[in-house]
Amino acid sequence: MKEFETSFGLCREPSRDMLEKASARALGVGTSGLGKVAILRRSLDCRKGVCEYRFRIRAFVKGEEALEYDIPEYRDVADAMPVIVIGCGPAGLFASLRLIMEGIKPVILERGKDVHSRRRDCAGISRHGVIDPDSNYCYGEGGAGAFSDGKLFTRSTKRGDIREVLYQFVRFGADPDILIDAHPHIGSDVLPKVVENMRSCIIEHGGECHFNSKVTDLRSSGDGWTAVCADGTSYSSSDVILASGHSATEFYDLFAQRGWALSAKGFALGVRAEHKQSLIDGIQYRGRRDPQLPPAEYSLLTQVRGRGVFSFCMCPGGVIIPSSTSEGETVLNGMSDSRRSSRWANAGIVCSIEPGDIPGYGKYGPLELLEFQKNIERRMWNFSKSFKAPAQRMTDFCIGRLSRNLPATSYSPGVVCAPLHLMLPEQVADRLREALPLFGGKMKGFFNEDALLLAVESRTSSPVRILRDPVTFQSLSLPHVYPCGEGAGYSGGIVSSAIDGICAACAVAAEHHITRS
Repeated sequence: MKEFETSFGLCREPSRDMLEKASARALGVGTSGLGKVAILRRSLDCRKGVCEYRFRIRAFVKGEEALEYDIPEYRDVADAMPVIVIGCGPAGLFASLRLIMEGIKPVILERGKDVHSRRRDCAGISRHGVIDPDSNYCYGEGGAGAFSDGKLFTRSTKRGDIREVLYQFVRFGADPDILIDAHPHIGSDVLPKVVENMRSCIIEHGGECHFNSKVTDLRSSGDGWTAVCADGTSYSSSDVILASGHSATEFYDLFAQRGWALSAKGFALGVRAEHKQSLIDGIQYRGRRDPQLPPAEYSLLTQVRGRGVFSFCMCPGGVIIPSSTSEGETVLNGMSDSRRSSRWANAGIVCSIEPGDIPGYGKYGPLELLEFQKNIERRMWNFSKSFKAPAQRMTDFCIGRLSRNLPATSYSPGVVCAPLHLMLPEQVADRLREALPLFGGKMKGFFNEDALLLAVESRTSSPVRILRDPVTFQSLSLPHVYPCGEGAGYSGGIVSSAIDGICAACAVAAEHHITRS
């Protein structure tokens, strides 16, 4: 067996003949001596001014055993031990799927609606300026990831097997290309159907999924826990997987009120930067984009006075969306469909903030950065008194001048001219003013007067961590409660959240000494 890299120009899918010839050369055998040949990874390389797809290939000689990756089968868990799963985002869904593999029955409690009903509620924010506090771009089946760019890239390779997540996505309807792409992506038009297929699988194998079931309390009940919902319904089990998502601040308040173990956690805050996609293509591809190439991405990072300033959740061919979870706050995010067909490119440009960075918030203890986050979101809302986003031209922001007018934007609720250089926290605004021209030096043309900054990008990750044992995954305060995912402060993104949910489910099985048969 040998793994090697080679390129095939702009060919996205080499023919069998091309693969065999390249593999035979690498192994030093004739094509008649080849066994299995598989593409492991595909990436786009434009570093030398000529774009080409590079492939990592694993080839075997004939007769050599080829290693296969198999996902464990789902089991019938209708009569099995139940485990409550709070939240139906990536962590909750993948935890539930893994529970079924382990022979445990997941009982999902989701505060929001099913993924198709969410579509209508999300559209209502832009069309009518009305938000459902339990069904929006953050809450509901699929979580915040269901209506986002759908990126499946993560650096959390030590937490678990990423292949399980990717193969599960493909099993439920994602493009198999995600198994080999260096930066896999599903898209907001495809993810809802994939999520729906996951839910159907959970129910078909005996699991339960209850929508409009907002959990408001966790009570110890004998040998286990009872989850009490807002409508008075309650569910009991010996174990609870808490996968509530990074915007479910009610759980942080509940933990703080009860004195359960929490800590403040660093996060990042800033703006959404929007350019024309054709500009980003021209910069990254050094000219016009070849029709065979995807819309160009970028990743930017610098250090300014001891804090990182970086691009976050870059959406090529995407749009900016309102990610508020209630009226009275302005929160932005980005998303794109599978084709990435919008004429805009956007990304969060954010600054790292650590506990103790913001004077006056220490009195809130472990909720200090959560209170800071809420304050900035309210400040942006109070400027426009609507879901219209405060915005400013990038060049005006850096010289401290209010923009007289604003360029077109993908953000459908609209924008209003605002002095973001004064509205953002001083620690953030000052660092952004230094970083943006530096980014313009790295990407010639990125820093220009038609680039638009919209505020605020504030939910890059949770500003709170629910403390857990690193081995058992159980809350330090609540035995048999397993905090996981973004809401618990242990992941950031779809894949890392899914892996964390899988780890929590495996921890439940280990605690009960359950083994797959």
